[in-house]
Amino acid sequence: MLKRADILLMAFCTGLIVANIYYCQPLVILIAQDFGISETMAGKTTYLTQAGYALGLFLLVPLGDMFERKKQILVITGLAILALLLAAVSKSFFVLEIASFLIGACSIVPQLILPLTANLSDDSNRGHNIGIVMSGLLVGILASRAVSGSIGFWLGWRAVYYMAAGICLLLIALMAKRFPKSFPSFKGNYAQLMGSMFSYIKSQPVLRETSIINFLAFAIISGFWTVMVLFLANPPYNYQTLQIGLFGIAGAAGALAAPLVGKLSDGGNPRQNLMKGFILQLVSIALFYFIGTAVIPFIIGIILIDIGQQAIHVTNQTRIYTLIPEARNRLNTIFMSVSFVGASCGSALGLLLWEHGGWNLFCYGMTAIVIINILIYQFYSKKKFTS
Repeated sequence: MLKRADILLMAFCTGLIVANIYYCQPLVILIAQDFGISETMAGKTTYLTQAGYALGLFLLVPLGDMFERKKQILVITGLAILALLLAAVSKSFFVLEIASFLIGACSIVPQLILPLTANLSDDSNRGHNIGIVMSGLLVGILASRAVSGSIGFWLGWRAVYYMAAGICLLLIALMAKRFPKSFPSFKGNYAQLMGSMFSYIKSQPVLRETSIINFLAFAIISGFWTVMVLFLANPPYNYQTLQIGLFGIAGAAGALAAPLVGKLSDGGNPRQNLMKGFILQLVSIALFYFIGTAVIPFIIGIILIDIGQQAIHVTNQTRIYTLIPEARNRLNTIFMSVSFVGASCGSALGLLLWEHGGWNLFCYGMTAIVIINILIYQFYSKKKFTS
């Protein structure tokens, strides 16, 4: 049984480690200036990091059903430190691209902590506990942009990666002392472990639905945070890295909704939360499009799009954890791998839309993705399952 202090510690560690993936976003302008490349080219670091995260999820997270999770968490965090240091000392953009991919691949620890939380929680409070840990994860994602933007502005973008490596080193000591051990039940080999995931895709319609919806939802939120940096750095704003990073605070405020969303997912039909998330996404995109040049409505839009993302993501993650308890790591692997492939595609698509049509075309594209997600939701609503 998890104590509240255990849950808060897991949320804390989750937030600080997942931040590794997002530090690069406000730094795009500084990286472009340092290496003498275009802002769009520098933006490749964002989706390379997310692509690395997706691959790391697919190859490494399933091992949590096979090996003791605490030891796995400590080893992978150690590898993340090496990748962060490689980014900090990179002398060419190509090396930074490699480091970005490795940072993503070695920052999958939150997706080991979440199944650990689910395994140690009762059915009655699993969604609530997952929501708390997700709050840590989301605050880490969003606050990382403010921290990264500020440190990058004052000390340079390389200092951000040195700082991140130092944080991970401290977390290793903390997690080694405080994290509980797990007792995985899978007895087969790695090939059997990976093969079982494909059978779950075929046999679990809830897993298919949640993964598809999350793919598109992550494409929207990732595309927004990537393109927003370029939007705010250009007229009419002309903001610097420090100012752009501070917009992450608005998103972090929206992360406070995660425990409530998780609690609403305990019992009843949690799918009802998904439509609320879609509506919030549409409202936020409307604010960005029609009155995006006004700061206050833009900030409101940031808060709403992040609450909408949480409504979709936390609800879907709670749903998959109810399916096959002994395979939570593998289910989470499928779910989150697909989600971060979506994030990587969303960043790449966002940069493409920005390059060819600016902010307006980007808003059109994101609106189309939300509408597609609503249609998918309606399709699955006609099915028999309700989990």
